[in-house]
Amino acid sequence: MKYILVLQWPATSDSDFDALIAMEDRLEADLPDAHGFVDGHDFGAGEMNIFVHTDRPLEAFQDAVKLLSPDSRWAGVRAAYRPADGDRYVVVWPKTLEVFSVS
Repeated sequence: MKYILVLQWPATSDSDFDALIAMEDRLEADLPDAHGFVDGHDFGAGEMNIFVHTDRPLEAFQDAVKLLSPDSRWAGVRAAYRPADGDRYVVVWPKTLEVFSVS
């Protein structure tokens, strides 16, 4: 896979962690194989992230929107992707976000 898509939310509590696991499970179960695969998560430093390896980051993000947007936490999502062998992120959402990083 050429890219890593990162879905990121603010996080500080045990309930945030539980939500992260539920969202990750949903993506693992229902993300079309053609758009990538979920490769884990991390939680800490005030944020939580889900990592998706993909050749088609924009399509994978659209799949994530369809699968996860019913969850009220979706409203706080930030998303970006980078080449698997790189470190510079391209912001996907929100469009007004200028800087994206993973702690």
